[in-house]
Amino acid sequence: MELFVITFIFFLLAFAGMALGYIVKRKSIQGSCGGLGSIGVEKVCDCPEPCDARKKRMAREAVRQAQREKHRIL
Repeated sequence: MELFVITFIFFLLAFAGMALGYIVKRKSIQGSCGGLGSIGVEKVCDCPEPCDARKKRMAREAVRQAQREKHRIL
C-alpha cells in the first residue's frame, strides 16, 4: 500500500508540474518534431497496398463525403 501511495503522489506531482508549465507559458501541448515523416515513412503501416479493412473504411468515407457534398447548403 505504501508503494501505491508513493507512486500516486509522484504522478500527482508530475501532472501538477505539467499544468503549471501550461499555465505559465500559455501554450498548448504539442507533439514531437518530425514523426514518421522524418525517417521517410509516408504512412503508418508503410504497406504497398491498403488492407481490406482500410479499403472498406476509405469507401465508407468517400460515400459520406459525397453525401455531404450532395446535401451541402452553400
